[in-house]
Amino acid sequence: MAVPVEEAIAALSTFSLEDEQAEVQGSGVLVSSERGATNSPIEYGDVSAYRLSLSEDTKALNQLNALIQEGKEMASVLYTYRSCVKALPQLPESMKHSQADLYLETYQVLDLEMSRLREIQRWQASAASKLAADMQRFSRPERHINGPTITHLWSMLKLLDVLVQLDHLKNAKASIPNDFSWYKRTFTQVSVQWQDIDSMREELDDLQIFLSTRWAILLNLHVEMFRVNNVEDILQVLIVFAVESLELDFALLFPERHILLRVLPVLVVLATSSEKDSESLYKRNDPVIPAFPDLHLSPAAILKELSIYFQRFSAQTRLLTLPAPHELPPRDRHYLIINHIGTIRAEHDDFTIRFASSLNQLLLLKSIDGADVDWCKEVKGNMYDMVVEGFQLLSRWTARIWEQCAWKFSRPCKEAIPSESNGSSESFFDYEKVLYSIFYDFVIGMVEPLQSWLVVRYNYSAEERKALVELVSYIKSVGSLMHRRDTLVVDALWETIHAEVQDFVQNTLATMLRTTFRKKKDLSRILSDMRTLSADWMANTSKPESDLQSHGGDESKGSFFYPRPVAPTATQVHCLQFLIYEVVSGGNHRKPGGLFGNSGSEIPVNDLKQLESFFYKLSFFLHILDYSATVATLTDLGFLWFREFYLESSRVIQFPIECSLPWMLVDHVLESQNAGLLESVLMPFDIYNDSAQQALAALRQRFLYDEIEAEVDHCFDLFVSKLCEIIFTCYKSWAASEMLDPSFLFALDNGEKYSVQPMRFTALFKMTRVKLLGRTIDLRSLVSERMNKVFRDNIEFLFDRFESQDLCAVVELEKLLEILKHAHGLLSKDISIDSFSLMLNEMQENLSLVSFSSRLATQIWSEMQSDFLPNFVLCNTTQRFVRSSRVPLVPVQKPSVPHAKDNFYCGTQELNSAHQSFARLHSGFFGIPHMFSVVRLLGSRSLPWLIRALLDHITNKVTTLEPMITGLQAALPKSIGLLPFDGGVTGCMRVVKENLNWGTKSELKAKVLRGIKEIGSVLYWMGLLDIVLREVDTMHFMQTAPWLGLFPGADGQILHSQDGGDSPVVNLFKSATAAIVSNPGCPNPTSFYTMSKQAEAADLLYKASMNTGSVLEYALAFTSAGLDKYCSKWSAAPKTGFIDITTSKDFYRIYSGLQIGHLEDSVQVSSNNFEVLGDSVAWGGCTIIYLLGQQMHFELFDFSYQVLNIAEVEAGLLSQAHKNPHAAQGWETLLEAMKKARRLNNHVFSMLKARCPLEDKIACAIKQSGAPLHRIKFENTVSAFETLPQKGA
Repeated sequence: MAVPVEEAIAALSTFSLEDEQAEVQGSGVLVSSERGATNSPIEYGDVSAYRLSLSEDTKALNQLNALIQEGKEMASVLYTYRSCVKALPQLPESMKHSQADLYLETYQVLDLEMSRLREIQRWQASAASKLAADMQRFSRPERHINGPTITHLWSMLKLLDVLVQLDHLKNAKASIPNDFSWYKRTFTQVSVQWQDIDSMREELDDLQIFLSTRWAILLNLHVEMFRVNNVEDILQVLIVFAVESLELDFALLFPERHILLRVLPVLVVLATSSEKDSESLYKRNDPVIPAFPDLHLSPAAILKELSIYFQRFSAQTRLLTLPAPHELPPRDRHYLIINHIGTIRAEHDDFTIRFASSLNQLLLLKSIDGADVDWCKEVKGNMYDMVVEGFQLLSRWTARIWEQCAWKFSRPCKEAIPSESNGSSESFFDYEKVLYSIFYDFVIGMVEPLQSWLVVRYNYSAEERKALVELVSYIKSVGSLMHRRDTLVVDALWETIHAEVQDFVQNTLATMLRTTFRKKKDLSRILSDMRTLSADWMANTSKPESDLQSHGGDESKGSFFYPRPVAPTATQVHCLQFLIYEVVSGGNHRKPGGLFGNSGSEIPVNDLKQLESFFYKLSFFLHILDYSATVATLTDLGFLWFREFYLESSRVIQFPIECSLPWMLVDHVLESQNAGLLESVLMPFDIYNDSAQQALAALRQRFLYDEIEAEVDHCFDLFVSKLCEIIFTCYKSWAASEMLDPSFLFALDNGEKYSVQPMRFTALFKMTRVKLLGRTIDLRSLVSERMNKVFRDNIEFLFDRFESQDLCAVVELEKLLEILKHAHGLLSKDISIDSFSLMLNEMQENLSLVSFSSRLATQIWSEMQSDFLPNFVLCNTTQRFVRSSRVPLVPVQKPSVPHAKDNFYCGTQELNSAHQSFARLHSGFFGIPHMFSVVRLLGSRSLPWLIRALLDHITNKVTTLEPMITGLQAALPKSIGLLPFDGGVTGCMRVVKENLNWGTKSELKAKVLRGIKEIGSVLYWMGLLDIVLREVDTMHFMQTAPWLGLFPGADGQILHSQDGGDSPVVNLFKSATAAIVSNPGCPNPTSFYTMSKQAEAADLLYKASMNTGSVLEYALAFTSAGLDKYCSKWSAAPKTGFIDITTSKDFYRIYSGLQIGHLEDSVQVSSNNFEVLGDSVAWGGCTIIYLLGQQMHFELFDFSYQVLNIAEVEAGLLSQAHKNPHAAQGWETLLEAMKKARRLNNHVFSMLKARCPLEDKIACAIKQSGAPLHRIKFENTVSAFETLPQKGA
């Protein structure tokens, strides 16, 4: 069944095509190359229908408009002209025989360019002749034609402006005479064999004169103007019209104002050069006037230079004493935007509020049927006033940018600013000096040695750039606001214009006809003509047409007519302006007091004001009717990119982007990191859009567009890169600030410097449609991609930094990764980026399902193997490993510590120093905090791999020690008895030295001690890991136990609160599912059943992970199993069945000898052996002794223990005999070291007994049920026992 069209349209109207993208870019309106409403589309062909005798004026007007269009194209050719000579090849000496061919090819290339110059020469002669003839027609005393109309006056001024600009460009472009000189030289070479070249030479000489003569076009115009008849009258009319238009702001658009400013001094010169004096007419002193993007005009310089060619004008001393721009004192107050930005900001805010309010009123009006007519008229009239005000604001703001640029070009910076120079790169600064050479003062012919980019890059201070960015943003935002509402306001504008015209011609003129002009037939006829050509009688409902056209009778209260969106045509406006001009001037174009002055006028003041008001409104109507084109013209800022004049004078192909004003503005916003400007960072890119449109539509030069496109590609890449860096720095600083310890900040007096306020990137993050040179760019996607790369680079840098440091840096690594993760979490709220765990696993090369070794785990194991175990010593008291102060026994080769920007650490220097102060607290040791970091960084996936690697290291180390221990056993004497008591401590030590004659085995002893020390370090490291894992498991149990229905029992067992029932989490989901599914309105019950099943799976998974074993106990079991195959060598059973006291060479006897030797060496002043081995030796040796079942033997027969016993007995005997109790003097330090070693050994044995009891290893206990009790009493996973080494393996 087909849907009715009305319903389909109503349904489509409910859809919104708008997204959340903020309007932080211009509207992207392109300047139309077609004629708009400001020009008649039919070239005023309908003017004859109004019978006003304007046919000749219209014909001349169309000719002038055609010449203006051609002249603009000529000006584009001259402005974009680039020297061809620079690209010509130079022949080497070996190819001098081809010189003639080179000349011919050069001539052919240059002849094409010179043909364009000859065309310009012919065109200017034709244009000057036609303009002079046009002026002469209106300067005849006996003229019988109507005119010139206001439109005609504007066309004369515009054509004169084109001629002035062409002359100005011809004088300024140094490459043109340079190319011509080459062209003439090549012509002389190639024309030797030609015939009949006299005409060509004559044409060449004329072109040379034209190019070499300054102001040749104006001189030719002057000759043409005064050839037959003087044109002082029309010149005076043009001057009066220009001055009055400037003083009364008659020009709505800034281009019209600039035209008047440019032609006014030329008009004064041309008029004053006659017999009549026009000095009093020119009272302005504008130092600079914008002409081209990087080329300005100076009226004072023009007047001074033209005085050489016009003798009568040279007598005008006041005009000749006007100062040039560089001679003026600073007038920054007027030209610099920074001095007006406060007012501009207030104007922008006020206008946007009132314009939005008017739009709301208009929308309300459209939604109401049968609204009050007066209210409709008021709302639409208010909308019209707002549009006019908006055009005036845009025109005034854009003109300020033009004028500031002209002022800056006229007053370049004297030298580069050191603070902005790249002092760190001397070569680049030299490049700056070489790159920019001399530019010519194109107005007065002076040459000044100035670097070209002193005019742009160093000529704008930071505050000036900020003000310029603000103003560009205001122009683009207001223009975008007005352009987006064109379809909404167009009917209101047309109706208001229709009402204004009809009110004037049907009411105001009717009143004038009945009163002021009642007896003035000529003027009454003109007013009647105005009513005839523009009155809309069909809309009138109050009186018949015959009554409306009558002049007599009583005064009317005014006609009422329905508003209609019917605007007047360009021809109607043209004719109305002409008729008002005729009424006011009375045919006298040089009326005293100006056009609407009341001196000598017979028209009353009130009527004159009404005529003046409507006359100026008529000129506004055309621009308002051409709404879109007017908005595009007023918001066109493409001139800020062009620099053709300075490219030529600087003798370079193109400037670097640092000299491009649009990029300077973008870069300033990024570098300043001003939160208020950041949302406007895309506005300067609209300058590239405008300049590209100018290059293609106005200048018609593809190579300019290619240069713009290349710069835009490069600049946008830089912009995205810099923006992402700023975003990353901001969020990194924000995260680092939040992760600072509050107590640390509270203790500081200046803690506020560590607080970071987040910047507003929300608008930029929503930009999915950035319009740039006809392309649509997804900025959000680009930022997301770049941020993914930046985060990965940061993780890579942190890993590289950790790999260049020792194991103690693992705490700093974890802290920096936590900051990075927190920054990732903050940023992921605004844009979509990869998960942090994915990026971390990717950088750790731990993505494979069968990969259990990550990059970090491999690095930790490598670091432990190469540096930590050999060079770190254990302090059992502090439970810390510290680096030995002695020279490392094993030299470590590490890469240099990489360096990066502050944002790869904590964001800013202050935050870096704050977090580094915490990191330094953990940089000198390895302990419990570091073990927590290792556990959190490796996780449950990589940690088992590291544990197995360390256990394998113990097994390998035991295997390595076996032949060394055998060597030490062979070096022991056959019999070593108990130490005698009668010799005292001194005698005992002598006996020990005699029995332990390992002098030739000193290096072997050192290796054995280092091996035992590494085994002890690994086991103690496992103990620290066990402590940390137990704490982590406890916390995990406390978090999950209430949901699983578990609680700890009295003997440490885990008990279930529900006997055979479901856990609380399963019951919760089951009850919730049952309640929801029982509701008939449940849309999808299957999903709730799935959630219930997932709860049961989670219950099983978490319960299975509760019974975890002890890492330390597993390590001891693993070590015990590894020692089993050496029991026969290190723990031989006595042959007699009794303890072997004298002939035993078991491991405990070897370690006892090593220990007493180690203690004796450690107390020597010259060699502190303890700093090399530490307490790890005791942990390694005692663990091996304990696991071999030799603890009792060691405690009975250890040499140091025997010495301590003898020392105690000796001290007791001496005290009873009242002899010197310090008979063992000299051995106090050694005895103290022995006591410390005994306490440490006892501590190790007590820990081993608690964690790995060995009674089952001696005799297997039998339970009452008859089942054997295994020797490993702690719970382990099945996989743990499967990996234990087997006996005999």
